[in-house]
Amino acid sequence: MKSTGIIRKVDDLGRIVLPIELRRTLDIAERDELEIFMESDRIVLQKYEPACIFCGSSRALTTYNRKNLCGECVRKIREI
Repeated sequence: MKSTGIIRKVDDLGRIVLPIELRRTLDIAERDELEIFMESDRIVLQKYEPACIFCGSSRALTTYNRKNLCGECVRKIREI
């Protein structure tokens, strides 16, 4: 993991501000969605990229019951 030397405080509502330098570097724009998860004892923020829940592909996605499925997995499910 690369250290940036940037430190931010959490405000009263639990928010932090991501510095513009990081947002530019990671191509994060206003209103972009970020995925939040934990790795061991760390909080990780990652730009959200929709993907198929089965294979992880981001091509030709369809949403069903708020879950993303790619065309190939839909085809395989139909064959079952």
